[in-house]
Amino acid sequence: MGLEPSSCAPYGDEVSTELSQGCARGCDLCSEFNGCLRCSPKLFILLERNDIRQIGICLPSCPLGYFGLRNTDMNKCIKCKIENCESCFSRNFCTKCKEGLYLHKGRCYVTCPEGYSAANGTMECSSPAQCEMSEWGPWGPCSKKRKLCGFKKGNEDRTRRILQAPSGDVSLCPATTEVRRCTVQKNQCPEGKRKKKEEQGKQDNANGNRNRKDTKDAKSGTKKRKSKQRGAAVPVTSASPAQ
Repeated sequence: MGLEPSSCAPYGDEVSTELSQGCARGCDLCSEFNGCLRCSPKLFILLERNDIRQIGICLPSCPLGYFGLRNTDMNKCIKCKIENCESCFSRNFCTKCKEGLYLHKGRCYVTCPEGYSAANGTMECSSPAQCEMSEWGPWGPCSKKRKLCGFKKGNEDRTRRILQAPSGDVSLCPATTEVRRCTVQKNQCPEGKRKKKEEQGKQDNANGNRNRKDTKDAKSGTKKRKSKQRGAAVPVTSASPAQ
């Protein structure tokens, strides 16, 4: 059975050995079984569990994982209820997370929630990430498979630049390229036109050669006919004068 609480003098005062035997320094009221029961003013009492007992100790400030609650009766260290919290403002509002975790609105996260980023290299998530973007550039030419001809429907795109990104992380910014479908009057590629022109030229040459040959053959036939007609004419002899 524990001893009766003994009275201890205020912190810093000279006391007799008999009165201060059972109390730690800064404790006003204590017991052998439960340690300090009431701390001196300005100090916080922290209750630590030791097997089935709670031992009270007096501290000038509360340790990690606790926050200080002051009242007229006694100042107490209250354990933070937020998971992975190292320091808190109240039971349910963390002010510092354990190493490697991000703090956001009094809670601890492995990464900042979507749309938020760590502010200035700290482990605190800032307000929604704001990216500064340039204006969109003009739409590019309509193309398909990197070609500008030989098709009817293709794509055209335009771009913009990231002027400033939160914490330098451009992955938090919106897209810098926009693509849309486009339709153009189907036109033949230059190489196709040249090939067709060459084929047309060859065809024209062939037709010209054929026409010239036909003309030459016709002229040759006419000459032959005229020559044949001259060779078939009856010679005319002059009559001799009468005797």
